[in-house]
Amino acid sequence: MKRLRPFRAVPVRIREAVSGYAFLAPWIAGFLAFTMYPFFYSVFLSIHQVGLDPGHPQSVFVGLKWYREALTVDTKFTIALLETMKFVVLSTPMIVVAALLLALLLNREFIGRAFFRAVFFFPVIIISGPVVSKLLETDAAQVISPESFLIYDFVGTLPGVLSAPLIYIFDNITLILWFSGVQIILFLAGLQKIGKPLREAAAIDGASAWQMLWKIYLPFLRPMILLNTVYTIVVLSNFADNAVNRLITDSKQLTGKAFSYSAAMSWIYLLLIMATLLIAFALLRERKGRG
Repeated sequence: MKRLRPFRAVPVRIREAVSGYAFLAPWIAGFLAFTMYPFFYSVFLSIHQVGLDPGHPQSVFVGLKWYREALTVDTKFTIALLETMKFVVLSTPMIVVAALLLALLLNREFIGRAFFRAVFFFPVIIISGPVVSKLLETDAAQVISPESFLIYDFVGTLPGVLSAPLIYIFDNITLILWFSGVQIILFLAGLQKIGKPLREAAAIDGASAWQMLWKIYLPFLRPMILLNTVYTIVVLSNFADNAVNRLITDSKQLTGKAFSYSAAMSWIYLLLIMATLLIAFALLRERKGRG
């Protein structure tokens, strides 16, 4: 009788699991070495004072000293944190709304549709920290001479609650479009799932474009809106040129608190971003029992 090889004698489910983990093993090793270890090591650094003596690095436990200093003493960090959170909170809804409107336009049938889809996604391919930094340094992310446009003057006469976000759009229109590429693709994928018969039935019933937006498109795209909001918050918070990330990078080599103070600031920033994500999830998640 022919003897079965040991591996073939193993049940199919176990063999498939072993094969799957074998393919995942390089990623798991990389995740543990390059993500998980630095993640927990940053916690260690944030509660210690690290000495950089050549050949004899030392660490002394200081508890929450760096956290207290960042929140109560270092005004530069507080200002940078407020500036960055303002950037994230104001830019996120504008980017998501801009991506949704552009996706609705790009979902329509017209000549050159594939070209325009590629144009709006092209910045995602070439985006990098130095490129965006150069745009911001040269004011290339703003409308040229916005004060020369009548609509800009009109917006300036509106109440502050209305004018502030609109002026922010004028001042950062290029940056908003620059960060909208992936969101446009995700919204387009969601729009493709809305069947043509449904749209035709609504049109036959006399639904206007506005009614179709609120009664058909937005309910179907609700999961995509949440996904794009979370994605946008994460991307903007990791933007290398925002005020907090610049300050954290510049503080890594401070005398007497090398790496430790930067780690503490990073954790404060992370917790604030996590709170922002939880708020976004609470506002946009699907609620059971809605009719």
